[in-house]
Amino acid sequence: MRAVVTAVLLAGATSLAFAQTDFTWSGQLGSGQTLEIKGINGDIHATASGSGAAEVHATKTSRESDPNGVRIVTVPSASGVTICAVYPDVPGKEPNTCEVGPNSHSNTKNNDVVVRFDVHVPAGVKFVGRTVNGEVTAEGLSGDAEGHTVNGSVKVSTTGLARANTVNGSIDVTTGRADWPDGAKFSTVNGGITLHVPSFLSANLKASVLNGEIETDFPITVTGAVSRRKVEGTIGSGGQNLTLSTVNGSIRLKTN
Repeated sequence: MRAVVTAVLLAGATSLAFAQTDFTWSGQLGSGQTLEIKGINGDIHATASGSGAAEVHATKTSRESDPNGVRIVTVPSASGVTICAVYPDVPGKEPNTCEVGPNSHSNTKNNDVVVRFDVHVPAGVKFVGRTVNGEVTAEGLSGDAEGHTVNGSVKVSTTGLARANTVNGSIDVTTGRADWPDGAKFSTVNGGITLHVPSFLSANLKASVLNGEIETDFPITVTGAVSRRKVEGTIGSGGQNLTLSTVNGSIRLKTN
C-alpha cells in the first residue's frame, strides 16, 4: 500500500510541474517611456530594477487548462513596451489582442490558467499594471505608476505620480507627486482607500463612502456637502480635482 501511495504522489507532482511554464523578457527603456503589463487571471508585482534594465518574468500555472494556450505577447512602441497574457479566443467574441493602452480585447471562458507577472522597473520609467482577477502591487518605484484591476487589491508606492482603481479590493497608494495633469480619481466598491500624498497638496476634494468613514490630515475649506460619508472642499489653493470614492470601506487621506 505504501508503494502505491508514493507512486500516486509522484504522478501528481509531475502533473503540477508540467502545468508551470515561464516567460522572460528584458530590455532598455528610457526615462519617460512606459512599461505596461496586462493580464486577466493572476497577480502583477513590480519593484525597482537593480540592474538598470527593464525585466519581466511571467509564470503560468493551471490545474486543467493547457498553459501553452495562453500566449505572452510583447508589443514594442515609441512610448515603450506592452506585454500581455493573451488567452485563447472566445467563440462569438472579438479576437483577443495585445494593444498599447487600455483598449485591448481580452476575454476568457472556462480557462483556469493563472499568469503571474514579476516586473523590475528602471528609474524614471512609467509602470502600468492591468489585470482582472488578481492583485497589482508596485513598490519603491521612481517614475509614474498605475495599478488597475477588478477583483483584487492595489498597492502602489512611488516618488512619481500614482493612479489606482479596483472594484473588489482595497487601495493603498503613496505618491511622491500630486500634480496630476487632469486631476485624479481613486475608486473601489468593496474596500477601503488609503492615499498618502505630499503635504503641499492643492486640490478640489470630493470624497464619498456609504458604509465607512472619511479621515483626512489636511485642513479643508468647505465648498459643498460635509458629513461623515461625504466631503466636498478645497485643500490648499485648490485647482485640480481629486476624487476618492468607495461604497463599503473607509477613506483615509494622509500626508507622506
